[in-house]
Amino acid sequence: MDAEPETGWTLDSWRSSPAAQQPSWPDEGELKRVFVQLANLPPLVFAGEARNLTRSLGMAADGRAFVLQAGDCAESFAEFSADAIRDKLKVILQMAVVLTYGAGVPVVKVGRIAGQFAKPRSSPTELVGDQTLDSFRGHMVNDDLPDRRARIPDPNRLVMAYQQSVATLNLLRAFTKGGFADLNQIHGWNQEFVASSREGRRFEDIAVGIDRALRFMDACGIDLNAEGTLHHVDFWTSHEALILDYEEALTRRDSLTGQWYDCSAHMLWVGERTRQLDGAHCEFLSGIANPIGSKVGPDAGVDDVLGLCRRLNPERVPGRLTLITRLGVDAVSERLPPLLRAVQEEGHPVVWVCDPMHGNTISAEDGRKTRRFNDIIGELRGFFRAHREVGTWPGGVHVELTGDDVTECLGGMEDIAEDQLHRRYTTTCDPRLNGRQALDLAFAVAELLRS
Repeated sequence: MDAEPETGWTLDSWRSSPAAQQPSWPDEGELKRVFVQLANLPPLVFAGEARNLTRSLGMAADGRAFVLQAGDCAESFAEFSADAIRDKLKVILQMAVVLTYGAGVPVVKVGRIAGQFAKPRSSPTELVGDQTLDSFRGHMVNDDLPDRRARIPDPNRLVMAYQQSVATLNLLRAFTKGGFADLNQIHGWNQEFVASSREGRRFEDIAVGIDRALRFMDACGIDLNAEGTLHHVDFWTSHEALILDYEEALTRRDSLTGQWYDCSAHMLWVGERTRQLDGAHCEFLSGIANPIGSKVGPDAGVDDVLGLCRRLNPERVPGRLTLITRLGVDAVSERLPPLLRAVQEEGHPVVWVCDPMHGNTISAEDGRKTRRFNDIIGELRGFFRAHREVGTWPGGVHVELTGDDVTECLGGMEDIAEDQLHRRYTTTCDPRLNGRQALDLAFAVAELLRS
């Protein structure tokens, strides 16, 4: 594999670095066969699309846009349907409208979708009932069934993940470019179980206001049909670049620029457990030209964050690097300002995004993982407060949500209690916001942006 000039990076140079969180594939020959199959399949996204996203993220780095990154904790092979994709997109579009209308900033819409099939785990094994099993690592790797054979990593699942991503992307492009995302359809985005809530009624008020604005512009003689942004939206895909065999197999050299792009998604990120500067994940991401991100947890110090900036964006391209902080409600006010100051002083043009969910995961009495809505909002407030203190731009929010009427996170306007979690707890991994809670969060963020 030809090396890139100056850096020494190659498509497979990550294989010479320690690679955390990789499955123990039982059959290397089968893995190689699947790798070759994936490497010969068409790309899921195109280099030009990824460049367009970099430009949009550059606006967020410069304080002229806001990023909404949202979607499932982990996509599922079992719960896959057009309705589920549509309902998830509805919630994200609603949130984006609330943010744009309420705060007056353009919103860059990035989904955790069409590739978010793998999850890092804190332990290689887990206790399921009275059995100790290999940990479930996402449907790209193994199955969540409580069975020893189901937990054996199977490389053929990489192809299944690719195929589901193709179907998901096709539907997303049809929805976002084919009329579903038209602002004239805005009332149709309000799902039945959301519409009856306080948040749904607040959204309907915005929808009515947008209707009036569109009628006013039409009456003034403005050709609304010529305004493409009213009728379709740009919607980008992203996932954690965890399973490196999959990411390498889907990386292609762009014929226009000669650069390498990971064509499994528009944007990739490295997680809190895999962001080691000398590790395989940072090595791989350092050589692709996609916009990339890194999670930043409470153990990350100034040297760690500056190291990520230098390693992943040495040329300081605006929009190239997004730092996604997941510090927890109790730590954000203390730990975030020093990081903001250090990055600002070195002049790195990063997009600062808050993940208010992963640092606030707790266990309910019945053992289910959950999150308190008040803690999620509390971390967001601390995030905005820290940026206001330092004089930097709070560039976005990163949340796990679903379009389903689930009961996985505590609180919100409907005040979900612990004894209600079991009613509709369907996640394969971490707890997600439902549509009402997601809209409630969007209104809260819009208010924080206005202030």
